[in-house]
Amino acid sequence: MKSAVETLNPTRVRLTVEVPFEELKDSLDAAYKKINQQVTVKGFRKGKIPARVIDQRFGRGAVLEEAVNDALPKFYTEAVNEAELNPLGQPEVDIKELKDNEVLSFTAEVDVRPALEIPDYSGIEVEVDAIEVTDEDIEKSVEQLRERFASSTPVERAAEDGDVVTVDLEAKVDGEVLEDGVAAGVSYTIGSGELLDGIDDAVKGLSADEEATFTSELKGGSAAGKEAEVTVKVTQVAARELPELDDEFAQLASEFDTLEELKADSRKRLTDMKQYDQATQAQERVLEKLLELVEVPVPEKLLEDEVNTRKHNLEHHQLGQMGLTLDKYLEIQGKTAEEFDAETREAAIKGIKTQFVLDELVNKEKLNVNQEELTEHLMRRAASSGMSPDQFAQAVVEGGQVPMLVGEVARGKALAVVVEAATVKDTNGEIVDMSDDEAEAETAETGTTEAAAEEKPEA
Repeated sequence: MKSAVETLNPTRVRLTVEVPFEELKDSLDAAYKKINQQVTVKGFRKGKIPARVIDQRFGRGAVLEEAVNDALPKFYTEAVNEAELNPLGQPEVDIKELKDNEVLSFTAEVDVRPALEIPDYSGIEVEVDAIEVTDEDIEKSVEQLRERFASSTPVERAAEDGDVVTVDLEAKVDGEVLEDGVAAGVSYTIGSGELLDGIDDAVKGLSADEEATFTSELKGGSAAGKEAEVTVKVTQVAARELPELDDEFAQLASEFDTLEELKADSRKRLTDMKQYDQATQAQERVLEKLLELVEVPVPEKLLEDEVNTRKHNLEHHQLGQMGLTLDKYLEIQGKTAEEFDAETREAAIKGIKTQFVLDELVNKEKLNVNQEELTEHLMRRAASSGMSPDQFAQAVVEGGQVPMLVGEVARGKALAVVVEAATVKDTNGEIVDMSDDEAEAETAETGTTEAAAEEKPEA
């Protein structure tokens, strides 16, 4: 077999492959065997029909077609390996010549990973938010905990701000009661904003067995996004009582003996959260700077596939679960279809560029992924997906997605290398030491893009 490579543009090549006919022998034998099992010829047992009879009855062309279809993937793969290419997606194959007992020649055009030059990234500088935990933050945290331990006592009076009311709800659209628009015995804290817009004003001033009607835009269900006429009937009013903020409360709500110990723990937890947010912010901003340093051509077909994948996932998975159409979602977001398409395309370009650059860094820095790192990443992904680690691991293995997870971990390590080399300052001008932070990228943009994955498309 002989092959040659022609570069069409930085992300696409054309392979020209010429195969001597003798190298098709195994595929020809397989073609005759396959046809033998599929056809019946009078006077011959099934599977025992001579090749010459098959040629006479069904045509040599049918055999050659079957043999070529069987052989092409093998010869294409050999040509790709010989040229040391990194193909993306499926090739467009065109058979140029097929002469019986002489030669097979074909071309294959395919997108490839572009060759990238990663410049010195040690000069990257970014600014992140300073870590500041105020006394007000602590008080707010403790107050939220206090709210969780509040009790309620039924009262014989009109509902007020902060009361817990038990209500029955009925929603109508265009005068018709919705099938999923009726609910009874719903508990709601006035002022919490956890139900429908307008319900606070409607129930305030109502006593048990009184009702009111208001209009509100439905957030979910069969009529999500539509204006509904909602009737709310109060069946009970209860006053909320908060526990005293003292050592007894600390013992009730935590493992600590004193209120001061509880507050100190709240300060530590808030500091840890802000440190995590700061590290994430540093990753995102360093990544932005890194992408600015590298010229990354994006294959148009790959980009088209990625855009379509993102739209499909949003429309048929995320919005589908919420009972929303894409048009309704855009209406709620206040976006036009053109604006949505532009944003999706921009996000897809960033995702593809991110993967290409970080993968190149993985190779440049010779980064490897060990079993412990892979297991830790799998545990995090399982937690975010709502599955148990065992269920998630089984799904990953059955779907052939282990290489995808390995790629995610490797790219996270590559970004960590860049973040550690960068200069990160907070808004107070203080240097932030990123060397001890876990810098594995968990954002969608640093993970494997679905259309760009070299593994299965469903990755």
